[in-house]
Amino acid sequence: MPGPTISNAGSKGRNSSSPPVSRPSLGSLTALERTRILNEISDAEAAILLYDWPFWAREKQLPPAPPWRVWLILAGRGFGKTRTGAEWVRSGAESGARRRIAVIGATAGDVRDVMIEGESGLLAIAPPWGRPHYEPSKRRLTWPSGSIATLLSADDPDQVRGHQFDAAWADEIAAWPRPEAWDNLMMALRLGPAPQCVATTTPRPKAWLKRIMEAADTLLTRGRSTENRFNLAPGFLAAMEQTYGGTRLGRQELDGEFLADIPGALWRRERIERARMAPAEAPDFARIVVAIDPAASHHAASNETGIVVAARAGETGYVLEDLSGRRAPADWAAVALDAFRRHRADRIVAEINQGGDMVEQVLRSIDPTAPLRLVRASRGKQMRAEPVAALYEQGRVWHLGRFDALEDQMCGFTGARESGASPDRLDALVWALSELLLNRNRTRTEQFLV
Repeated sequence: MPGPTISNAGSKGRNSSSPPVSRPSLGSLTALERTRILNEISDAEAAILLYDWPFWAREKQLPPAPPWRVWLILAGRGFGKTRTGAEWVRSGAESGARRRIAVIGATAGDVRDVMIEGESGLLAIAPPWGRPHYEPSKRRLTWPSGSIATLLSADDPDQVRGHQFDAAWADEIAAWPRPEAWDNLMMALRLGPAPQCVATTTPRPKAWLKRIMEAADTLLTRGRSTENRFNLAPGFLAAMEQTYGGTRLGRQELDGEFLADIPGALWRRERIERARMAPAEAPDFARIVVAIDPAASHHAASNETGIVVAARAGETGYVLEDLSGRRAPADWAAVALDAFRRHRADRIVAEINQGGDMVEQVLRSIDPTAPLRLVRASRGKQMRAEPVAALYEQGRVWHLGRFDALEDQMCGFTGARESGASPDRLDALVWALSELLLNRNRTRTEQFLV
């Protein structure tokens, strides 16, 4: 049911489900102007004004003028990113200007708890007369205008396949576990004359996020937590400043700065960028190996198995492919053996700290004749990684293309702590390059277990 109209506060005659019109925001008015407007309107008009986002929003929270395909809001915690994304979706859905909308977060729980049911989510900000119908089992919101939002999870990139959208809201993209979800979303954004996506996130040092920032069709808005001080709990900013002020974490999480390199990390992005080569420029290789770092759990595909293909020509190593992913043992073994055949590799190198006999058994069950070298880590990750990082500093390793997830692990690895998610891609890289460039007693013709 359409809402009543409001004749004051600069929204004269506008129906609540009509597209927003230009008016001053609350933040741009003086205290006297705000008081005059609020004193002059009736209770009914005040109820409408409560849901008039352009009136309350700060300038940075209002959509920029086109053209843009991606509006990337890179801001600190508490800036109001979620509210901004939700209001952008609401505006287009209520008016019917956007008919098929993707709402996607890092996980299904994040979408439900933050983007839909959260305090600044789509249900909370909807006026009573324009509230969408929520169908959790169908992962869908439907507005009275007929606009539909489909709820998606970035930890399942294939969930996006098959859809077509004219609009999307992607939340906390820097925390997405699988960046290919972004690529699938961009491919699905193909309905209408000018499909658009609002991406809201606190920054993290991710290579793929940097490319989104620098894309020609991206419009970037930056913001700090302090810009939303009037809507944050008393004492929050003071406590955060006292604890994190001047620190790297504070600059990232509160000031919204994109900090490319982590102090103490063994690899730096600038060094990797200098070591990038097109595959067509690669020389003839003397050796090629496929390295595997199996997932910590062998009974679920939720952990990541590192699979990296690398080669050697002379005294230089080349990274050819990163095939890592969350797979069951039979699946990662099939992927690794397929890479072995495609690249005509000399050997498969597999760590057995986590898998033991299972690693050999699952590989042999698919191809009993593949040359296999089983390795066991006797030193910590940092000690194993340092000699390989030194090879990069010496200019002895090249990447044939881009490997975003692998490079993110490399540039985020300090070795200071090994709790949490294991850098399985990085481990596979270390095993591959160690085999090729550091274990020089290994020959091309060895085809037995060591």
